[in-house]
Amino acid sequence: MFEKDAMKADIKPHQYHSISEYQRDLHLPKPLHPLISVVSLADIAASHHKYPSIMLDFYKISLIEGSKSKIRYGQSYFDFEEGGMVFMSPRQVISTTNATEKLSGLSIYVHPDLIRHHSLAKKMKDYGFFAYSVSEALHLSEKEKGVITGLFLQIAAELKSSIDMFSQHLLASYVELLLDYSNRFYTRQFITRKPANHDLLTKLENVLAEYFESGKASEHGLPTVQYVSEQLNFSPGYLSDMLRSYTGQNTQQHIHNKLITVAKELLSISGQTVAQVGYQLGFEHPQSFNKLFKRKTNTSPMAYRQSFN
Repeated sequence: MFEKDAMKADIKPHQYHSISEYQRDLHLPKPLHPLISVVSLADIAASHHKYPSIMLDFYKISLIEGSKSKIRYGQSYFDFEEGGMVFMSPRQVISTTNATEKLSGLSIYVHPDLIRHHSLAKKMKDYGFFAYSVSEALHLSEKEKGVITGLFLQIAAELKSSIDMFSQHLLASYVELLLDYSNRFYTRQFITRKPANHDLLTKLENVLAEYFESGKASEHGLPTVQYVSEQLNFSPGYLSDMLRSYTGQNTQQHIHNKLITVAKELLSISGQTVAQVGYQLGFEHPQSFNKLFKRKTNTSPMAYRQSFN
């Protein structure tokens, strides 16, 4: 079993450059295609992992099911009894655990060279779940699990066909379809968790309010997406996806909205100049504050202040 981002800093991970090398060390058969492979998790024993931490030069997408125990990923435990998916990008550090229970499910390994000349290559950065911490795994309904399993099996069937001039394009297209369905199911997961998202909005409001009220903005500048994400214990991509699915706006837009709210309050009740308000909110140059305020409100800070007189 693998645990993401859990290695100690002084342990250098073993790097696997090819799928063939990785499967050989897992005592699995040689892949049918050098750039893509589908394997059964039931064929991998925990004792086959040779290194305490590894790094893959290819994508790994896993559908895990049938585990009666909770499985540790990072600093969290997740129950995959109902089925779940995890997504790993090239060069992410993975650490092996001491789990002894055999898992069931499927994994697909995809080398970036497979999709390099396919439309999927440009889309990979749009699949935010590759940057998520594993504790934010995708949980599937039985119907969704059937769709995903079917796509894994279609790719496996294509791999058993003779390789020809169409093979690489077809395989990349199947992977793209798999990721597009995963994206759809992630969006569904966000929507069905609206109570949790409402709690998230409250926590986000508290983080931003504390930042501006404590004077951190004037000292450190505008709050960044990275800072807010760390305070809420989410990855930046995952947080933005959750907020966008619930409110239609990403993290940066929420930061700007809070900033404008605080700016309006200061402009209406304080005796500070417009430039001083901008500095207090974290802007190095008053022009930058004026530009953002006007873009968000269709009026300048000075005109907004004068409207109260």
